[in-house]
Amino acid sequence: MVTVATLVAAVAACGGPPTDAGDTTASAAPTAIENCGQRVTVTTAPRRAITLEQNATEILLSLGLADRMVGTSYQTDPVLPALADEYRTVPVLAKLYPAREAVLTAKPDFLYSTFTSAYAPDAAGPRADHAALGIPAYLSPFACENPADGRATMTFDALFDQIREVATLFGVPDRGDELVAEQRKRLDAAVATGTSSHGTSALWYYSGTSTPYVAGRNGVPAAISTLLGLDNVYGDAEQTWPAGSWETIASRDPDVIVLADLTRGGDGDSAASKIAYLKKNPATARLTAVRGNRFVTVSGSSMDPSIRSVDAVEQVSAGLGTVRS
Repeated sequence: MVTVATLVAAVAACGGPPTDAGDTTASAAPTAIENCGQRVTVTTAPRRAITLEQNATEILLSLGLADRMVGTSYQTDPVLPALADEYRTVPVLAKLYPAREAVLTAKPDFLYSTFTSAYAPDAAGPRADHAALGIPAYLSPFACENPADGRATMTFDALFDQIREVATLFGVPDRGDELVAEQRKRLDAAVATGTSSHGTSALWYYSGTSTPYVAGRNGVPAAISTLLGLDNVYGDAEQTWPAGSWETIASRDPDVIVLADLTRGGDGDSAASKIAYLKKNPATARLTAVRGNRFVTVSGSSMDPSIRSVDAVEQVSAGLGTVRS
């Protein structure tokens, strides 16, 4: 767990956008945290933030921080409907990751990504380089450059810690608490609904046809499997997203197949294309789940740690009830 080295000492009103009752968006006292092996220091609450991909974007928008954003990038799915209006007010810097020059041109005072790749030299550039320019660059603890510096296993408690930490850095801790409380309530309800799924074996099928990429340990699917009592048929894989084989999948014959519905348009990306392939491929057409149409669909982006991950728990919990009926 990342630790707060210097907590926010005070939040004093200094104008700015209207806020919710009980919360103040103001200049936070200097705050320094250890984040993925680097020190991230915020001298005042950011007001010119750039999010480098959609998961980070939707977390800031969910915290009501659209007016503090001067850029976003790398939209992988349609933005959540509840956030669409706010999203349209934020400049899009690039279809994929913005280059370092585009980032600096926007004059940010904070960068945020939930993927390490956003800070690659051929993308926005290393976090340390931005820190040297006085721009704090935050990275999700699930995606540290050195995995030993972060969270090896995704848990919802750790995801909620990240949301609270980001809210604190922006001087809106009350909003973080409120968002986490809402997410926690939905999570608990979904888990309670899905308790009858204990012992059900499941394949988490992410992408690909000739080589299927599936969920192994440590990621969002593993966390959901634990919460709902599912037996992940690739739970013995060391990697979070290993390359599977249809022969192994056939031998393990899952009761249910959870399909990632990806919008990028590649081979075996959409849920519909996955189902079509599973039904025509001789190696999979006789699977118990395929013969019984026991498919559960979740959005692809919800299978990464994000504000959508609770959506995935709800979708799987509800879907399991449907395919068992």
